Amino acid sequence: MIRVGIVDDDPMVRTGLSFILAEDPGIGIAWQAADGGDALARLVESPVDLLLLDIRMPGMDGLATIEALASRAERPRVIVLTTFNTDDYVVRALKLGAEGFLLKDTDPARLVDAIHRVHDGEPFLSPAVTHTLIHAATDAPSAHPGAVRRYATLTDRERAVAVGLADGLTNAQIGTRLSISMASVKAHLSTIFTKLGVDNRVSAAMVVRDAGA
Repeated sequence: MIRVGIVDDDPMVRTGLSFILAEDPGIGIAWQAADGGDALARLVESPVDLLLLDIRMPGMDGLATIEALASRAERPRVIVLTTFNTDDYVVRALKLGAEGFLLKDTDPARLVDAIHRVHDGEPFLSPAVTHTLIHAATDAPSAHPGAVRRYATLTDRERAVAVGLADGLTNAQIGTRLSISMASVKAHLSTIFTKLGVDNRVSAAMVVRDAGA
């Protein structure tokens, strides 16, 4: 059972999401919160596996919430669920550690699929969000020196795996591209996360993109 917390200032949105997710026997709604501060307090009493998190909320907004979660030894995975698809929101949320970014008009079946995939360690972005992220990346004026330094610590094989990750490939697809086993891919990813100083696939992909790879 994937324990989910819903964080949105609109009670109708929270109720609607609860009805949608209740249809999946593998998902359980642990609680609802009206903003980030409320969510952080609830997490202390009732930890969850995943947060569905709005960006713009009164009080503590979604970005501040993700940033606050980063300081915790154990934190839930985060899917941002919002109506705002802008370069700044997408890039900032992913850099802060969000594993998914969906728009609120996402099909219910896709939302449920996203929760399962993010829980299993895969990033998940709405097609429109992917387009926004690509646009932001291609408009970037230059590589970031910090990202370049971290990327330079990777071996040639680790770089190939990291580029596959940044291209949005699954572990199986990376293995096929590089003709290596799934176990090897997972081992390389573990080392890549450590060297890049990240703890999830999306953050690693952002470092690779920031390095200009």
